[in-house]
Amino acid sequence: MKISFIAGFGPIIRDADQAHGFWRDGLGIAFAEPAPGYFTNDELEGVKAFAMWPLSQAAESTFGSPEWPPDLPQPQAWIEFDVDSAAAVAEATEELHGAGHHILRDAHEEPWGQTTARLLSPEGLLVGITFTPWMHDPPEGPITES
Repeated sequence: MKISFIAGFGPIIRDADQAHGFWRDGLGIAFAEPAPGYFTNDELEGVKAFAMWPLSQAAESTFGSPEWPPDLPQPQAWIEFDVDSAAAVAEATEELHGAGHHILRDAHEEPWGQTTARLLSPEGLLVGITFTPWMHDPPEGPITES
């Protein structure tokens, strides 16, 4: 697997007002709300996106239900490692599965056009292996040298 960059990182939130009190009001990070309850800042240097992601939305994206399964630890944060293509997400998922890691959701295309697969780290981070087309330069994917 060849990781191109970290596509995003941020806390999994349970209380939006409390989260805004810390991240926005306390640290001064401005957030847009492109979807109800999803707050993002795509302009912080050093990361492509820093977003507060509600646990219910993380569960919906991972399991197809707004409820996090009670038999799994609830993640405190998420991180996404972006790879070169949608096909590379599937390859990375197979590689991780072959190494004995439990994949929560195999590679799939999200409604917003990002290809993702998800698993939990031993520390309880929700880890995504992703291909985020609009974050690549050029937007359709990285240029390869011949």
